[in-house]
Amino acid sequence: MPRRARLTLPNVPMHVIQRGNNRQACFFADDDYAIYLACLKEYARATRCQVHAYVLMTNHVHLLVSSASTDGVGALMKALGQRYVPYVNRTYGRSGSLWEGRFRSSLTEDETYLLACQRYIELNPVRASMVQHPADYRWSSYRANAQDEACDLVTPHRLYEALGADPAARQAAYRELFRDNLEPGLVDAIRSATNGNFALGGSRFSDEISHALGRRATRGRPGRPRKQDDEPLPKMFERRKKRGLSPLKVSDEKKRGLSPLKERFDFLCEPLRSLRLCGEEPGFSG
Repeated sequence: MPRRARLTLPNVPMHVIQRGNNRQACFFADDDYAIYLACLKEYARATRCQVHAYVLMTNHVHLLVSSASTDGVGALMKALGQRYVPYVNRTYGRSGSLWEGRFRSSLTEDETYLLACQRYIELNPVRASMVQHPADYRWSSYRANAQDEACDLVTPHRLYEALGADPAARQAAYRELFRDNLEPGLVDAIRSATNGNFALGGSRFSDEISHALGRRATRGRPGRPRKQDDEPLPKMFERRKKRGLSPLKVSDEKKRGLSPLKERFDFLCEPLRSLRLCGEEPGFSG
């Protein structure tokens, strides 16, 4: 079965997750984290991508990225892999793939979910019980967004900039967002959307994405589409009229196909039986 095409649109923030193969480590020393971030900075500029938030965990990476082009994020992740994976293999005497297949992603509605997604990303080390506070973790964008740490990798999103009139006000307002934990339902929604390559947002946002891309942007119902049992009443009668059959008589081949649908057929024919009982003959208009 072919894999679903990735949802991607210019200037719509994308949450990206890339995991180590078989959930194994992809960072082994401080130098590895530093080299990955240096590569991320270089290729983000080359592909015209803006990184709003990031966290490098031991065995996976989270990024929140906007791109000026449809294929910008894909080009960024490809360039990162072509540079970082050979470095790891060469440094640690290993071979083969480092990442678990292609990266996972979701387009993120900025008005409602963008800052929540930033918090989700920067709180990863806290949820993993690696630190008590996001500021205690070195390899994330929290210090740049909340504590004025110099970082020319991070480009603030316009919603972040709207938090205050100056950098100090924005950072203070951003820190306030971390006083409360993310609701479990919101965490589940972010995970589900990103792991499934769906849109993260309200129904209107999902509809806009579906309309723009011409395909489904949310999770569908499991299983195959429901099959229609039989035709609508007028179409069935019209077909029988063209074949010269009585509307109340079912041909042998139809009987064989309708045996499990007898109750449905009886229901459809009941109005015609009523007409005959009243002395009227059913007919067809031209």
